[in-house]
Amino acid sequence: MAWFQIRFTSHSLESEKHSDLLIELGALSVTFEDAEDQPILEPPPGETPLWDRVEVVGLFAKELNRELIKLALSQRLPAESFSTISISDLKEQNWVRAWMDDFNPMQFGDNLWIIPSWSEPIDPNATNILLDPGLAFGTGTHQTTALCMEWLDANRPVDKSVIDYGCGSGILAIAAAKLGARRVICVDNDPQALTATTDNSEKNGVTSTLETYLPVDFSKEYAGQIKVDLLLANILAGPLIELAPTLSSYIKLNGEIVLSGILNEQIDEVVAAYRPWFKLNPPTIQDGWVRIDGVKE
Repeated sequence: MAWFQIRFTSHSLESEKHSDLLIELGALSVTFEDAEDQPILEPPPGETPLWDRVEVVGLFAKELNRELIKLALSQRLPAESFSTISISDLKEQNWVRAWMDDFNPMQFGDNLWIIPSWSEPIDPNATNILLDPGLAFGTGTHQTTALCMEWLDANRPVDKSVIDYGCGSGILAIAAAKLGARRVICVDNDPQALTATTDNSEKNGVTSTLETYLPVDFSKEYAGQIKVDLLLANILAGPLIELAPTLSSYIKLNGEIVLSGILNEQIDEVVAAYRPWFKLNPPTIQDGWVRIDGVKE
């Protein structure tokens, strides 16, 4: 079967209405894309934030009359959106195969790899993490995750206790476990992330090393009673700043902290929030994203 797609630019406040319009006109599916290269990281649970300007893309069966659909859109879309409209053919292809081809093994540092389930390890002797793209945040493709993975490869947490705060898919927790951590506590405010972490830990044979908690349950279980060797937090600058006293309290003297999800312009605020407890190393920057790490004094 072949298809064609119709795309146009919409404001985020109107994108859902425009999606419904495309479905009404026969679209098989509608997707949203960033129209202005505006980064959005992890949304709060239950929320689906959109970019200010959204590319609305409708997929239609080839046999539908595209000119009639375009005419209907000209009558119901704002002039600003209709002026951006484009219609293009899509060749028939194996969509599952195309999607799989877009997700290849990724290397971090010298010996740490993420391998999708349909691929063979590039280096069987390396530390290989089996992980497929999924709904939870964190598959290694974003700079924030890559920065943390590179740190773990260079600073293997052998026989250490670890907290992964904001665990997402569990990628950092699993990496820590496979690199020798004896205990990894995973915390996330999204139950879906905890499910993904558990599923991925089973695929990688580290279930016995990992524990998963919602923040409220973690606080009830361990409030004032836990000190770990290493805390990883790949979330956002705002929560990192707000949680600085809490996260710092979970770490032993001379323990380490690794923070990411930080933009270049947010460095000073995050550093100021953690400097009272830590001797921080110079920030590591990759494509405008930042990792801050250091040792508790």
